[in-house]
Amino acid sequence: MPDKKGFTLIEIIVAVAIVGILAAIAYPSYQDSVRKSRRADAKGVLLEAAQWMERFFTENNRYDQDKAGNAVVLSAAVQKSPKEGTTKYYNVSLKSDCSTASDTVTANTFTLYACRIATSPQASDKCGTLSLTNTGAKSISGAATGVTVDDCWR
Repeated sequence: MPDKKGFTLIEIIVAVAIVGILAAIAYPSYQDSVRKSRRADAKGVLLEAAQWMERFFTENNRYDQDKAGNAVVLSAAVQKSPKEGTTKYYNVSLKSDCSTASDTVTANTFTLYACRIATSPQASDKCGTLSLTNTGAKSISGAATGVTVDDCWR
């Protein structure tokens, strides 16, 4: 009997099926890890913005305006998420809907928000909008059912 080299059709189908099953399991896990890393970047930006607000308070003795009476505005450098690259996944703002105005700032308090950008891949992140107050209180809104603050902030 001559030596036969190669694979049978059945062996190839089994191999393709195994690869397909592994990919079906691995890809969603990979996507979740990517979303988690982007969320971690947004949390870092929120913490950096909170530090900026504290420095602003130290200089002006209030959060809402400077000594000249100008309203506080987060600089573009403080708002950037991610810190590197060009694709933005979150908008960081002092307004609960992440627009440019500041509706959550008073002389003695502030709340910062990191809102997912609806057109980015981060739009399907389970944590929704992340927020951080001047007291360091962390919260989420618009999160998936059953998701806790600890799930999103640790």
